Amino acid sequence: MMGLSGKFAQIPSPLDEEALQTELASQTITPEDYARVLAERKAEALGMHLSKKEKKHTFVIGSDTIVDLEGHILNKPLDRSDAIEMLTRLSGNWHRVHTGVALYKLSPGGDGNEEEEVSLFASFTDTANVKFAKLSDEDIEAYVNTKEPMDKAGSYGIQGIGGQLVERMEGDFFTVMGLPMHRVSKVLAEAMAEIDE
Repeated sequence: MMGLSGKFAQIPSPLDEEALQTELASQTITPEDYARVLAERKAEALGMHLSKKEKKHTFVIGSDTIVDLEGHILNKPLDRSDAIEMLTRLSGNWHRVHTGVALYKLSPGGDGNEEEEVSLFASFTDTANVKFAKLSDEDIEAYVNTKEPMDKAGSYGIQGIGGQLVERMEGDFFTVMGLPMHRVSKVLAEAMAEIDE
């Protein structure tokens, strides 16, 4: 993001993501809301963690990307056979990729000794439609052998070798990659302007 070089750090959230995914799977929730709630909870957990350390205005951005095939959420594969199954299901079909984003603001406590206040500034879900080419069993095996699918929602990464599997796309490439940069930068600019007021 323009002008932020050296002004941010990438810090993993302390949230137990697997437990939250299990909790959300037991609820009636749309794939779009699922991605947004994951992003909100990740950012909130990190914000609460940082509020004990930071004593200045700080922003925490959380994001989560999921693949939605006909209303079924495809998270990261559990193992090789799960990756093969997901890619087989995606082969030749359209699917939706939802990236949920949340921006939390940490504001200094009253007298400087208190923990910062952690508040949600904005959250949203951005969606893109993706069509996979028809893949042979050999194509799928070769891709899974690269190990790239193992930490990717839906078992593929469009920014890597998995981009070769994509025949068409409608929407923001960066949404499929995992962070819709244009939309995030607009929300972040709004949040920063609010601090300057």
